[in-house]
Amino acid sequence: MEKGEDSSTFKMGNSAQERGLPYVPDCYVVPPSWQPCDSNSEIVPTIDVSRLNGGDDERRGVIREISLACQHLGFFQIVNHGINQNILDDALEVAKGFFELPAKEKKKFMSNDVYAPVRYSTSLKDGLDKIQFWRIFLKHYAHPLHRWIHLWPENPPGYREKMGKFCEEVRKLSIEIMGAITESLGLGRDYLSSRMDENGMQVMAVNCYPPCPGPDAALGLPPHSDYSCITILLQNLAGLKIFDPMAHGGSGRWVVVPQVTGVLKVHIGDHVEVLSNGLYKSVVHKVTLNEENTRISLASLHSLDMNDKMSVPCELVNNENPVRYKESSFNDFLDFLVKNDISQGDRFIDTLRIKD
Repeated sequence: MEKGEDSSTFKMGNSAQERGLPYVPDCYVVPPSWQPCDSNSEIVPTIDVSRLNGGDDERRGVIREISLACQHLGFFQIVNHGINQNILDDALEVAKGFFELPAKEKKKFMSNDVYAPVRYSTSLKDGLDKIQFWRIFLKHYAHPLHRWIHLWPENPPGYREKMGKFCEEVRKLSIEIMGAITESLGLGRDYLSSRMDENGMQVMAVNCYPPCPGPDAALGLPPHSDYSCITILLQNLAGLKIFDPMAHGGSGRWVVVPQVTGVLKVHIGDHVEVLSNGLYKSVVHKVTLNEENTRISLASLHSLDMNDKMSVPCELVNNENPVRYKESSFNDFLDFLVKNDISQGDRFIDTLRIKD
């Protein structure tokens, strides 16, 4: 392993993961507490969301399953979600094609500006993180699609069409899932529908995790939670791990999320934790690496509009349950991201909790 190389050595276009280095540089090595240990995939809940459109009793049953998953893990998998497998496969295919483009093509989108609507970068904050992560990504806004799609990559051919179709379909699904979540909180299925459907944000994080020569020494992403209301994830390989805080008498353990074709993953984000006044928890998760294969994941993050603040509903507040969170917006999260180092464990949700 090379010594004396810090994060600034591996900036965009010259990162270890882009160059395919045969070793893991020191600045990519994560603390032992972050490294893989004690995990299985037996407890990941899988929910058939087609039953949301069944009879009243059937819908109530699914709502209960979603509520339990949100309280326990802040995470569940969904099947029978209504998105055609060809749409999922096409989106993964054009994502992979983008990362295989010549460097000069990808560099057109290179940016460290977290406020940019389209940007290509590496790690978390390229060259600035104390620890670097074995990740390359393209982020772009996706709703309303007509406002942003002309800014997306034109290559590989079909990227805009196929990724756009995926974004549209997963967005419709997100509204259905959020309706079930608000219903499970006793707020009704339409509590956030206008704020998320007409005016909400959708950010696509198109992630590439190239083969890593030392997968046990580095990570694709450190333990973190998403700022969003929910994130819907599609992946081509396993690599996602979620933290179960209730295991081992409350000390917790990491759980491997299996890869099953056609299954989508739903992450509860910080803004649903706020919405539920702490009843539901945003899921802490990380990305592990593979020595032989490239992992592609498409994370569709759904939230309120840029400056629309999520707050605790008055319906969930009483003498026994006072307001436990400050209100915040997507733009507040971006401000937090600029000023803080997520690689060191800083979490947006921790800044929102009202201390007793």
